Amino acid sequence: MIRLGFALLLAGMASGCASLAPQACAPGQQAMLSAELLFGRKIGDRIGVSEADFRRFVDQEVTPRFPDGLTILDATGQYRDNERSKLIREPSKLVLIAMPDEAGNRDKLAAIAEAYKRRFSQQSVGLILKPACASF
Repeated sequence: MIRLGFALLLAGMASGCASLAPQACAPGQQAMLSAELLFGRKIGDRIGVSEADFRRFVDQEVTPRFPDGLTILDATGQYRDNERSKLIREPSKLVLIAMPDEAGNRDKLAAIAEAYKRRFSQQSVGLILKPACASF
């Protein structure tokens, strides 16, 4: 019985990533997927991604994939650099996008992250996905 319960728990967890849409939204709202993209701006130990560089990146890579709108916030991020055993703090950008939960949109998010890593020599781009109810 314990094995069956554990197997059902694992199956539920695995299927939870397939669709993150909430069950029901308030009148006037629709089920959406909320994406948070976290972009660090340091290259090595210096600020390597200027405001103009980031604006060009958004214009060339993000806006064409999500032309209906997005929000960009200035942020400060930090992470542990395990190779140097050091805490790194850096200015960052947080991009918020609300979209239908469709496979094509997830592919677009992955393409944006890969383009940023390639263009600005980044190790990673954070991506957080959450179910949301939205109205615009």
